[in-house]
Amino acid sequence: MKISVSVGRAPSWWLLGPGLVWMGLLFVVPLCLMFVISFAGRGTYGGIVWSFSLTNYLDLLHPLYARILGQSILLAAGTTLLCLTMGFPLAYYIARAAPRRQGIWLLLVMIPFWTNFLVRTYAWMFILRTEGLLNTVLLKLGVISSPSELLYSNTAVMIGLVYGYLPFMVLPLYVALERVDRTLVEAAWDLYATRWTVFRRIILPLAKPGVAAGCLLVFIPSLGAFLTPDLLGGARSMMIGNLIQHEFLVARDWPLGAAISCLLMLCVVGMMRWSLRAAKPLVPPESES
Repeated sequence: MKISVSVGRAPSWWLLGPGLVWMGLLFVVPLCLMFVISFAGRGTYGGIVWSFSLTNYLDLLHPLYARILGQSILLAAGTTLLCLTMGFPLAYYIARAAPRRQGIWLLLVMIPFWTNFLVRTYAWMFILRTEGLLNTVLLKLGVISSPSELLYSNTAVMIGLVYGYLPFMVLPLYVALERVDRTLVEAAWDLYATRWTVFRRIILPLAKPGVAAGCLLVFIPSLGAFLTPDLLGGARSMMIGNLIQHEFLVARDWPLGAAISCLLMLCVVGMMRWSLRAAKPLVPPESES
């Protein structure tokens, strides 16, 4: 009997092997190597000098790097807030639609993924530029008297980020809202609860795991984005992802780039801890005796 149990348990551990090896070689080892390089020094011609130093982390206290990090956090937070504001009503509508229509709406949400992200970002460049589609339509309608300079600004960057990551907010919210028991909402209506009370006391607490997951899936890639700020923001809207790319590929200062990457990872870990705490289900208060 013991032999049959041990044989039955063996395949479960073997199944974990390929995934653990893959994660170890392609995630843990590079991450540890980057952490070690962050304490090294930059050579004269861009090489790595293997000497322990905290200079790279002290350089991050420079006002320029602090401004770029602050701007990145603000843009990522603004993108997350806009995606939540726009995605929650859409996800609620899809969750309350007929089962046949839910598939159609979810398909429409995921259709942008059928096109390459770079192509979609270039499309926004043609829309937002001075002679683009948006300014042309607004000029013909008489809304504006002269073309607006939307491209190469923080506004353009946020538009591109919201467009790119909105589905990552809608899908987790849909999963959470679709599981909400409708009888709870009907009971609240029977007790003469207002719409705001139903939303605040029933729908929002039950959708809390979806909100936390959606914010996590939007905030983290938005914080480390470099393609959208590079194309839509130009030199005026540098984010921390562009700074890392610049240090590794242009300035060839790998230790400083590794230190900035470790700082970004620290922000990501903090966001993940908040998400895990926020995603915990609400425990109903104990009934009073």
